[in-house]
Amino acid sequence: MNITETVKSFLDTYDLNGKKLLVGFSGGYDSLCLLNIVKELGYNVTAIHLNHNWRGDESLRDEDFCRKFCCDNTIDFYCEKLPDTVPHTETAAREARYKFFEKCIEKFGADAILTAHNLDDLAETLIYRILKGTGITGLNGIAENRGNFYRPLIDIKREEIENYCNKKRLKPINDSSNNDTKYRRNFIRHKLLPLIAEINENYTHALKNLAESAKETSELVREYMDKIKEETGNSTQKFIKLGKPAQNYLIHEYFIKNNLEYDRKKITEIVEFINKNSESKSGKKGSVTKGLWIFANSEKFEFITESNDTYREVEISHEGEFEFDEYIFTMKPYCKTVNEFPKDKDMTAFIELSDINFTLRYRKNGDIIHPLGTAGSKKLKKYFNDKKIPNHEKGSIPLLCNGNEVLWAAGIGLSEKIKVVRTSTHVLKLVKKEGYNES
Repeated sequence: MNITETVKSFLDTYDLNGKKLLVGFSGGYDSLCLLNIVKELGYNVTAIHLNHNWRGDESLRDEDFCRKFCCDNTIDFYCEKLPDTVPHTETAAREARYKFFEKCIEKFGADAILTAHNLDDLAETLIYRILKGTGITGLNGIAENRGNFYRPLIDIKREEIENYCNKKRLKPINDSSNNDTKYRRNFIRHKLLPLIAEINENYTHALKNLAESAKETSELVREYMDKIKEETGNSTQKFIKLGKPAQNYLIHEYFIKNNLEYDRKKITEIVEFINKNSESKSGKKGSVTKGLWIFANSEKFEFITESNDTYREVEISHEGEFEFDEYIFTMKPYCKTVNEFPKDKDMTAFIELSDINFTLRYRKNGDIIHPLGTAGSKKLKKYFNDKKIPNHEKGSIPLLCNGNEVLWAAGIGLSEKIKVVRTSTHVLKLVKKEGYNES
C-alpha cells in the first residue's frame, strides 16, 4: 500500500470515519504529509499548532506557514503560543504540547488527535529508552493508539514521507532546532542511527519487531501483575513484602500510566524511599519530579501531584445538609439512637451548642483549636503534628470553625468548646458524595 492507503486503512481500523479529527501540525515533513492526506480523504479535520516560542522570528515564521497552508487549503486552523517562562527542554516542550492537545480535544469536542510519529521516530525512541535503562514496558515503543491519540504513520519510514511531499509538491518548513545535537533525540538521529545503519540498514524494522515482542511480553506480565496490584493497593506493609522486581514494576507502571519521564535510577530510588519509611508513623514526602512527590509511612504510600490547600468556605447558619467539595456535611438535631459516642477518627460527632454560626472550610494560617480534654488552646499546626497527620493531608481535612477557632477537625478530633456537658443537641456528619444516602 502507498502512504494514503495506509492512512485510510488505519483510520478505518479505528472506526474514525465521520469523526471530528485534530491533526498536530508543526509544518514539517511528517505533519504536512499527514494533514494533506487526511484532508484529501475528506475527513472533518482541524489543524492545531503550538508555537513553542523558542526561536524568535523563526517560531513566528512556522506559525505563519501553518496558518497560510490551512487557509489556502480550506482547513480549520487553531494556534496557541507558549509563554517565555516555559523551560527550553525536551521534557518541558513535550509536556506543554500534550497539555495543549488535551485542551484542544475539549475545546473542539474532537474524537481523536492524529500525530505524525513515524517508523524512524519509533527507532529513535527505542534507542533513547535503551540508553536510559528502560524496562520491558519502555521497549514497547510508541503505541499506535493511546486514549484519544492516534498515529497513522507509525509504520511509515521518514524517507517515504519525504518522497510523498516531494511528489505532491508540498514544501515544508525546516525547524533549525532539529539539527541541534545538544538535544538528545537529535544526537541519536544524526550521530548514532547512521552508525547503526552500517550494522543493519533495516534497523527501523528490526527495532519495530523488538517493540512488538516486548509488547507481547508486557501484556503477559500485566495480566499477572494486575492481580498483585489489586491485592497490594497503597499498603506499605503489603508492598515491602513483595520481591524487588514486583516493587519496581508497580512504580514503573505509575510512570508509564501517567506519561512521565523515568529511568531505572528514579524507580529504584522511589522503591528504596518506600522501604526506608515503612516503619515511620508520621511518614515523609520526597520529590520525584517538578510538581510530583512521593509520600510513604508505615500504613500507605502515594504519589502527590499538587497541594490540597484551598480557602473554599461554606457558611453553616442553620441545621440541614450542605455540599462541600467532594463531601456532604449534615448538622441535625440529636436523637438517641446509639449507646456510645463516636471516636475521633469517625466522620461523625455528637455536640452540645446553643447557637449555630459556623464556617466549613480547610485550614488557614493562624487557626487554633482547644482539643477535647485539655486545659487550653494550641495552634492547629501543632495539633496536627501531635496527631501525626502527614503534611500533604493537612490541607484537605474539612474543618468546622468559628472565626479562626477550629471546633471540629473531621476524622481527627473535637474541640472542648462544643463537647457534650449535659446532653447532646446536634449530630455532625461528613460523608463523601459517592457514599452518601439520606438514611
